[in-house]
Amino acid sequence: MLKEFREFAARGNVIDLAVGVIIGASFGKVVTSLVSDVIMPPIGMALGRVDFSNLFMALNGATFASLDEAKKAGAPTINYGVFLNTCLEFLIVAFAVFLLVKQVNRLKGPASIDTRDCPLCLSKIPLKASRCSACTAEVKPVRMGGVDRRAVARRGEAR
Repeated sequence: MLKEFREFAARGNVIDLAVGVIIGASFGKVVTSLVSDVIMPPIGMALGRVDFSNLFMALNGATFASLDEAKKAGAPTINYGVFLNTCLEFLIVAFAVFLLVKQVNRLKGPASIDTRDCPLCLSKIPLKASRCSACTAEVKPVRMGGVDRRAVARRGEAR
């Protein structure tokens, strides 16, 4: 069992996943600092010196000067300022992931097409198939690069 676990852990996908999780956790901390220390203070300043991390509503009706004071008093609160910060962090991370996936897809290039739909039953069949495996209908050969490869192969002129 130890040998199987070692083989599983040594697979490329598991190691890639572990690296991704570690980098993701570090990236999350950077984004949290970016939002709370760089982005939100100027926005709060523009809105009249509002500290978003300190915006809350006490559910017991009491008035507190800060969120810390309300927490020390044990008052139930809705921390909508912290929620706004977290939403902004999520948007930044989602945008960064979108850009990363977009670049990876661009580097991969277009996917190769190796199947087509049967004209009768619409099941997937290989491009080189002459009959559909689902309905056994005869299908026309696919012309690749302007050459009918099946016809060339029948004439003995295949490359």
